[in-house]
Amino acid sequence: MHPIITVSGLTKTYGSGFQALKGIDLEIRRGEIFALLGPNGAGKTTLISIICGIVNPSGGTVVADGHDVVRDYRAARRKIGLVPQELSTDAFETVWATLRFSRGLFGRPPDPAHLEKVLRALSLWEKKDSKIMALSGGMKRRVLIAKALAHEPEILFLDEPTAGVDVELRHDMWQLVRKLREDGVTIILTTHYIEEAEEMADRIGVINHGELVLVEDKTTLMRKLGKKQLTLSLQEPLAAIPAELAGLPLELSADGQSLVYTFDVQSEETGIAGLLRQLHAHGIDFRDLHSSESSLEDIFVSLVRNSARNGADRERAIAQEAQA
Repeated sequence: MHPIITVSGLTKTYGSGFQALKGIDLEIRRGEIFALLGPNGAGKTTLISIICGIVNPSGGTVVADGHDVVRDYRAARRKIGLVPQELSTDAFETVWATLRFSRGLFGRPPDPAHLEKVLRALSLWEKKDSKIMALSGGMKRRVLIAKALAHEPEILFLDEPTAGVDVELRHDMWQLVRKLREDGVTIILTTHYIEEAEEMADRIGVINHGELVLVEDKTTLMRKLGKKQLTLSLQEPLAAIPAELAGLPLELSADGQSLVYTFDVQSEETGIAGLLRQLHAHGIDFRDLHSSESSLEDIFVSLVRNSARNGADRERAIAQEAQA
């Protein structure tokens, strides 16, 4: 299956000299939910803005469903819907008028039935004749989503769509996202709520300092980079881990009351049986044990830290070469 979005060698340098994107290569598959994760200032919004035609790239190309977003921007933009991070609506218009205008803006013929369907899905139908200025913040966020869906896009970008919204809207939104995906819409989201990405996404991309650190199927990522930990609550506290056990991936809690053993989820041999035998041989007894597995958040934090560390190493190497 051909990707619905292809990003090749994409760069963006602002007038100040800040390089927001550094040679991004990315393919997004048709019909998937793709989560783009990264810390503040990593380049997520810049990447989305270029694909959606809001920001001009400095270099590289973006093709959306066969249309270059620069050379064939009208056709490309008809394929794309965007729910921006910031609230920006025409405060003096009614909800219904705003949706009609948004649909017409993309050259789509009037379709009241479709607009009604969107409004009902977002619990906005009762507010269709209300002016946007009279709506609550959560309702305005719903209107932004409705505007993005008014012209029936095949690609939907959600840039921090649930930031600062109530639990009800978040629940409604993810129900709608699942339904859109069933209808064949490709969804790309950025979020600070990593548990949402863990629950919803098919693939995960991590961006940091304008570079794409990793793109991976979510299940593969969890399997490859995830770690499991076995925590043993001890009968008697330990002052230190015995020297004979120092070579094992063991950590002693600060109070000496528990041992944490970390093992690879992909390994056929976890080493747990051998660990328990060695603990028994050293007279270390435990009263309870439980296991836990890395969450996507744990993996994300680790990737970002490693990326920052590698970036700092590269900068030091460049500086040293310049001095030499």
